[in-house]
Amino acid sequence: MKLDNVQLSDFRNIASASLHPSHSLTLITGKNGSGKSSLIESLFYLGFGRSFRTVKHTSVIRNNSDKFSVFAKCITDMGEELNVGLQRSRSEQFLCSINGEHSNRLTDLVSRIPLQLFTPQSTDLIIGSPGERRRFIDWGLFHVEHNFNKVFQTYHRLLKNRNALLKQGALLTAKENAYWEQQLAAVGEELNVRRKSYVDELQSVFNHISSEFLPEFCLEISYYKGWEKELSLAESLVKKSAYDIKVGFTSSGPHKSDLRFKVDGTIAQELLSRGQLRMAVAALQLAQTKLFQQQTSRKSIFLLDDVGAELDIEKRERFIDGLLAMDTQLFVTAIEREQLAFIDKYKDKKMFHVEHGRVNEE
Repeated sequence: MKLDNVQLSDFRNIASASLHPSHSLTLITGKNGSGKSSLIESLFYLGFGRSFRTVKHTSVIRNNSDKFSVFAKCITDMGEELNVGLQRSRSEQFLCSINGEHSNRLTDLVSRIPLQLFTPQSTDLIIGSPGERRRFIDWGLFHVEHNFNKVFQTYHRLLKNRNALLKQGALLTAKENAYWEQQLAAVGEELNVRRKSYVDELQSVFNHISSEFLPEFCLEISYYKGWEKELSLAESLVKKSAYDIKVGFTSSGPHKSDLRFKVDGTIAQELLSRGQLRMAVAALQLAQTKLFQQQTSRKSIFLLDDVGAELDIEKRERFIDGLLAMDTQLFVTAIEREQLAFIDKYKDKKMFHVEHGRVNEE
């Protein structure tokens, strides 16, 4: 997938912008507060339907405007043209369009735009909450397995139902509730199998890339399924039922799963420096990009925001080289071009400068 033309309006401090990015490397420069990260944020909406900087959609709407919009003409991996767009209003109304057909289902849009992001906060993938790591795993499954989202949504609907019963102090083994308990266990096991299989495939790709990025360490990833490994989910739910009724929520299941990082048997965040954690995340995202390409024969879009804040110049070059080698369409923001002194070696590139919310091609 390549973004061939992007148009946005009333997005943060950008009143209107239109750009034709490179299908390979697009560099966006500008001072802090100029709007370069806002441009990246608008592209993120196409792949996720949300911001990576705020949970409030109204926060990204330009002052004195009632809605923002982002549209893109894309070229698919089959060489076909795809026109997509997204619009959100202050009244929280959402609308997306695909080749002129309107939809209010976010998955219709984001399933078509395989997009990833690296920012100064990306180390949260290792040191942040388990939810960050589950979302990372699920991105890989969502864009590869067509019915994964159905399994995911079904599990969380059943989980919500069980938690409601727990808050009422209901006896989960009662006949009228036993069916839903069995369904939760069955769907939870399926979700777990898919996640574990994905991590197993990711592991071998990650091992090779991490040995190049952090050759001084033996970095390992492993999957924790969210309950005791010697028990089935059904057995764990029964074992924890009294505790779950007491606390009012389900304490075991794939909603508690995690991706764990270790260096020579030690928890990674206890041993790696901030810079080394950044490199570990870069290696992990490169591995996911490569695995996605291997599994689907499709190319992803990668957003690398504020590259100078997170990686030294040698690591920046290695990261960008790795992404471009996989024919990834890459958008990079930096305060100044000097932060990418090696950029002249890339032939297929475009450069844009953002100032006071105005986007101009250099």
